[in-house]
Amino acid sequence: MSREKLKEIADQLIENCRTGNEKQGLSDLYDPGAISVEAIVGPGASSRETVGVEAIQGKHEWWANTFEVHSSNVEGPFFHGDDRFAVIFSFEATNRETSERAAMKEVAVYTVSNGKIIREEFYY
Repeated sequence: MSREKLKEIADQLIENCRTGNEKQGLSDLYDPGAISVEAIVGPGASSRETVGVEAIQGKHEWWANTFEVHSSNVEGPFFHGDDRFAVIFSFEATNRETSERAAMKEVAVYTVSNGKIIREEFYY
C-alpha cells in the first residue's frame, strides 16, 4: 500500500473521531473481519479481542452508553512502516454507573491491509 493511502486512512479515522463520526469510520475504513484488541479483558467481555466490525461497533455503543465525555483530544497520526499508524486518545469522562470522573489516555495502533483497517490495538 502506498504511504499516501495509509495517510488518507489515518487522517479520515482521526477526523471521524474528532467529529463524533466513529460509526461512519467503522463502515468506511474497517475491513468487515477487523480485530480490536484491548490491553485487558473489559467488563462483560470474555476476551481482550473483539472480532468483526459489528462487534467493534458494539464496543463503541457500550462506551457511549457508559461514559459521559467532558473533553477529548486526538493526537497523531504517527506512522510506522507502510501499513501501521498510531493515535493517542485523551479523555476526561464520568462513568454513568458509578459517577466516577477520571482522566484517561491510551495509544491505539492500527494495521491496514488492502486499503482497510484490519486490526486495532489499545495500550493504556
